Amino acid sequence: MPATTRPAGGLAALTAGLTLMTGLTLTACDTTTTATPDTTATATTTAHPEGTAPPCRTAALTWTLSLLDGDDDGAGAGQGDGRSGARLTAVNKGSGACLFAGYPGLAIHHGKADGIEGAGSGRPAALALPGRAAVTVDLRYTRRGTPGAGTWCVRQHEASVTAPHDTEGTVVPVTDAHGKPAVLDACGETIAMAPPRRAGAGT
Repeated sequence: MPATTRPAGGLAALTAGLTLMTGLTLTACDTTTTATPDTTATATTTAHPEGTAPPCRTAALTWTLSLLDGDDDGAGAGQGDGRSGARLTAVNKGSGACLFAGYPGLAIHHGKADGIEGAGSGRPAALALPGRAAVTVDLRYTRRGTPGAGTWCVRQHEASVTAPHDTEGTVVPVTDAHGKPAVLDACGETIAMAPPRRAGAGT
C-alpha cells in the first residue's frame, strides 16, 4: 500500500505546481496587453496639435496677384470710390499645416526710386493653413488718372511678396481676373490691405 500512495502524492504536487505556473503566466500576459494600447492612443492624440504648426514660409506658398473684374488695364469700373481692387492669394504647397500669422509683405517697384508698399491696420488673427489650403488678402489702391491721385504712381506687371515674418521674398506676376497677364497702375504711398482670410482648398 505505501508504494501506491507515494506516486499519487507526487502527481498531485506536480499538477498543483503546473497550475500555479500557468496562472502566473496568464496574469503577466494580461498586464502587458492592457498597457500598450493606452500608451499608443495618448501618443496619437497629442502628436501634431494645430497650434504648434511652423510659420508659413514664402517659398512654401504658391502666390498669385489678380486684378478684380473691371480693373484689367488700371482704368476699369473700380469700387465706386475712385479706387481699384486686386487680390493676393497664397496656397500652402506642402502636405503639413503652417501658420500664416499677420500681413504679408507687398511691394511694387518701378526701378530703384519709385515704389508703393502694402499696408494693413491692426493685428489680424493667425490662420492655420493645412496642406493645399489658401489664404487671400484683398487690396485697394488709387489708380492713375483718378482725381486727386497725385503724381507718385507706379505701373508694373509684377510685385514682390513675402510671407509674414519671413525675410526671403519672391516675385509674383500680375494677372487679370481670368489669369491673363495684366498691369497694376497704382498711385500714392501705400496699397491698403484687408486682413488675411481663409479661402477654399486649392484656389
